[in-house]
Amino acid sequence: MTRTASDRVELLKAARRVADFASALGVPSTYAVRRSTYDHAGALLADAVLQAGLRYRTVVWPRVGRILKEFPDADRVSALVYFVREGNTTHLLDWRHPTKIVRFERLVDFLHAAGIDTTDDIRLAFASDGFSAELQQVNGVGPKTVDYIACLVGIESIPVDRHIRSFASKAGINRNDYGFLKNAFCFAADLLSISRREFDAWIWSREAQVSGSQLSLEL
Repeated sequence: MTRTASDRVELLKAARRVADFASALGVPSTYAVRRSTYDHAGALLADAVLQAGLRYRTVVWPRVGRILKEFPDADRVSALVYFVREGNTTHLLDWRHPTKIVRFERLVDFLHAAGIDTTDDIRLAFASDGFSAELQQVNGVGPKTVDYIACLVGIESIPVDRHIRSFASKAGINRNDYGFLKNAFCFAADLLSISRREFDAWIWSREAQVSGSQLSLEL
């Protein structure tokens, strides 16, 4: 959809507000931490599927690390197809709830049908027209998961999660739609001359610490 002049102005104002708020909080010009990137398709898809709604450090990362260590041959989609067909997805992910298992298997099937095998293939696919929209046709995969996968293959993007939404609210941004917030934060990173992935990681770390501190006080 083409943006009107007023839409562009509103977006730029929001980006400036986010950038100014981040500057006031002391955002560094560079931030050494970024989201992980993978050259292992099994680890990447496990991370992308498990991360929603779960504690990353204590639940998601231990399982992803286990896949990297114990299943080095599950680094291609063609190998993951074997796990799916043999009914071993639960063992691979170390996860029993069917929702995430089915979502993982649907992503494997989608990528396999598209002729995508490696993480390099995934990164290249994002450069083609329509791939992001096609990926969202997979049941349970929305724009946040798509942007998250893009980050995991090294593409500069910002997935809009609860931490981004919390930061936006604190910065005085009243819009809640995904695309607007994504672009506002991406442009804010550009205004700050910081990598979008670094900016996302800084916000994620800061908001996670704040929410953790608040939880400790409540307890």
